[in-house]
Amino acid sequence: MPVFPPEFAAAADRTACRVAIRAGSKSFFAAGRLLPGEVREAAYGLYAFCRLSDDLVDEAENPSDRRDAVARLGTRVALAYAGTPADAPADRAFSEIVGTYAIPEALPYALIEGFCWDAEGRLYADMAALHAYAARVAGSVGAMMALIMGARSPDALARACDLGAAMQLTNIARDVGEDARMGRLYLPLDWMVAAGLDPEAFLADPRPSSALAGVVARLLAEADRLYRRAEAGIAALPAPCQPAIRAAALIYAEIGRVVAAQGYDSVGSRARVGTGRKLALIARALRASPAVPGLASPALPEVAFLIDAVMRHPPLPDRRLSVLRPWWDVGGRVVHVLELIERMREREAFGPSAPS
Repeated sequence: MPVFPPEFAAAADRTACRVAIRAGSKSFFAAGRLLPGEVREAAYGLYAFCRLSDDLVDEAENPSDRRDAVARLGTRVALAYAGTPADAPADRAFSEIVGTYAIPEALPYALIEGFCWDAEGRLYADMAALHAYAARVAGSVGAMMALIMGARSPDALARACDLGAAMQLTNIARDVGEDARMGRLYLPLDWMVAAGLDPEAFLADPRPSSALAGVVARLLAEADRLYRRAEAGIAALPAPCQPAIRAAALIYAEIGRVVAAQGYDSVGSRARVGTGRKLALIARALRASPAVPGLASPALPEVAFLIDAVMRHPPLPDRRLSVLRPWWDVGGRVVHVLELIERMREREAFGPSAPS
C-alpha cells in the first residue's frame, strides 16, 4: 500500500469530513459554505466528529450498547488529544483541530456527558435541567465553533452557547414525536404536568394535543429568546465569518416557525425547511447589516463551566481571521454556492427526499 505525504493524507481526511457533512447535515453544509476556507474546513471536521459520535450512540440497539458506545467515544477523544487519533478521517481531523485552535478537553467531554445522559434515558425536571443538557450537547459545540473562528472572550462564548442551546431547543420541539417513539422525552416535566399531561402516558402512546402544543410553543419561545441574545454575539466574530453563522441561526429558527405553522404538532409531522427557503435565508444573511455588539447579557448559569474551561486554557497566538477577505469577494465563489443550493433544490423537487 503506498504511503502518502502527510499533507495529502490530511487533505483526504478533510474531503471525507466534507462529504460526510454534505450527506448528513444539508443545512449546516449550506451555511458552512459561507465561511472562509480555513474556518470552513475546520468546522466541517468538527461537525463530522460530533455527528459521528452522535450516530454511534443513536445506532446502539440497547442501553448497554449505548453506554459502551459512550465509553468508546471518551477513549477516542483522549486519543485525539494525545495526538494518536483512531484510524478514521473524522478522528484525525478532530485531533488536528483541537490542537490548532486550543480547544480544551472539557468541551468535547461535555458533549460526551450529554450523550451519556441520552444513553441512560434521563428526563428533565424543569427548564434549568434541560438547559444543562443543551449546554453539553450543543453549547459545547457552539463554544468550539467560536474558538475556531478566533472568538475567546467570555461574553462571545456566552453568546455562542446561547446559539447552540437555541438550536438544540428547536430540534427538541421539532422531534417530540420521533423522540417519544424511541422512548426519549426532553420536554420539561414540570411544564407537561402544569399542562395536564402525564409524561409516562405520553411516552407510552405519543399523540398530538392542544396541551402538548402549548408546551412546544413555550419551548420555541425560549429558543427565540436565545436566538435574539445570540444575534448580538455575531458582531464579536471576524467579519468574514458572520454571514455563515447568521445563516445557520436563520435556518434553524425557521424550523421553529414551520412547527408553529403546523399548529405546534411535532408528533404527527416533522417540520422541514425546503431548499428554496434555505436559499432565501442565506441571501438574507448575506444582505444583513453588521450586527451591533451587545454582549453584556449574563451567560446561562448552565454554560458557565464551559466558559471557565476556555478561560483556564492557554490561547494560541492571534490567527488574524479578521484580515481574511469574505468568501464572496473571491471571483465566482458566490455563483458556485448558489448553484450548489439550486441543485439541492432540484433534487428535493424531482428526486428522493432526504432529511434537512
